[in-house]
Amino acid sequence: MKFMWGLLMGFALGVAAGLLLAPQSGEATRSQLGEQSVMLRDRSGGMTGDLRSRFTNLSSDLRNRATDAMAQGQEMYSRTKDELSDRYGKAKSGDL
Repeated sequence: MKFMWGLLMGFALGVAAGLLLAPQSGEATRSQLGEQSVMLRDRSGGMTGDLRSRFTNLSSDLRNRATDAMAQGQEMYSRTKDELSDRYGKAKSGDL
């Protein structure tokens, strides 16, 4: 019982202190929170566009690199295949 009484007294004193020491009214605080949420939304919208453009640039760069690597691999495969075909032909004919 003493615990509950102490809990209720602590709650009441906390509410009273909060009301007495609040820097502004509840309406002003809600207004300020609304303004800050609009600013945060605008700021995050700009960040989203920036991140989207960075991702687009990065994916384009990676695609270009992959295309270049594929071209180099195909070129190397073709060159190696031609060299092996020539060597096989020479070995088969006895020119090696």
